[in-house]
Amino acid sequence: METLSRFLVFMSLFSGLVSGFTLQNLPITSFEESYMQLFGDKNLFVHKDGKSVRLTLDERTGSGFVSNDLYLHGFFSASIKLPSDYSAGVVVAFYMSNGDTYEKNHDEIDFEFLGNIRGREWRIQTNIYGNGSTHLGREERCNLWFDPTEDYHQYSILWSDFHIIFYVDNVPIREVKRTSSMGGDFPSKPMSLYTTIWDGSKWATNGGKYGVNYKYAPYIARFSDLVLHGCAVDPIEQLPKCDEGAIEYIRAAQEISLSERAKMEVFRRKHMTYSYCYDRTRYKVSLPECVVNPAEAQRLRVYDPVTFGGIPRRHRSGKHRSKRSRTDGTVSI
Repeated sequence: METLSRFLVFMSLFSGLVSGFTLQNLPITSFEESYMQLFGDKNLFVHKDGKSVRLTLDERTGSGFVSNDLYLHGFFSASIKLPSDYSAGVVVAFYMSNGDTYEKNHDEIDFEFLGNIRGREWRIQTNIYGNGSTHLGREERCNLWFDPTEDYHQYSILWSDFHIIFYVDNVPIREVKRTSSMGGDFPSKPMSLYTTIWDGSKWATNGGKYGVNYKYAPYIARFSDLVLHGCAVDPIEQLPKCDEGAIEYIRAAQEISLSERAKMEVFRRKHMTYSYCYDRTRYKVSLPECVVNPAEAQRLRVYDPVTFGGIPRRHRSGKHRSKRSRTDGTVSI
């Protein structure tokens, strides 16, 4: 009963954006105490400090690790440095999932980093699934204002019972608010945190046009400043148990502050290249949780009038090559 009461108090405060947090006041966890290897044999390497990890993709295999615990809500973060040079087809993922526990109705919150050909930048794709709703893609894609291969940058997920916020270097880039119309599509079951690098040649770069070229292998992704700050689910009591000091470290507000919302709007205006809410080739009517921003819609229509304006695509010959889609329902653009 005490555990449940503590959790309810925590979540009453954790209902909005983390305000004024930095990595300096959040606990950094070591690999040994918080994670275990998922796959990849020797392609996973933990540095001597115990808090930095290297994942490698080569011709043999990719690699990955997963948190020891399941979590129901929290703040999850890592500083990541992506592979440089030719990286087409390479996917680096930092995400939450319970697919191993709920095979047919799993939840997911995704950061996926999609490699590219030489001279083209990496792209970020964010997505969420709830209750196995993989037939409804809720992807957004964006470019970055820096080169993610030159240095470490912080990528974070804030997940509460009411909303999900994605951050890059403490700048909110996407907010998903829970609405009654979403029903079970909003992630609501305990999840583990996963970090992987793998071969996504069939879809990741230009719909599979450019695949992984192992002439440029090994592809190395580096991780540090690993933060697991939330409510781990006790395997016996089946109740979330919040980190000691979580309330002290994290102050939550009901809404994103005006200054942070302004930063998010600037980011989306300059760097967002795709949003499912405006995709008229997939959804003739936007999904019910979408709040359409007229300026955002107009900018995307100019960027891609076929996808975002519903204009039929013209074909120069009788041959038609349809978009390839991932088996989980994600459409590559």
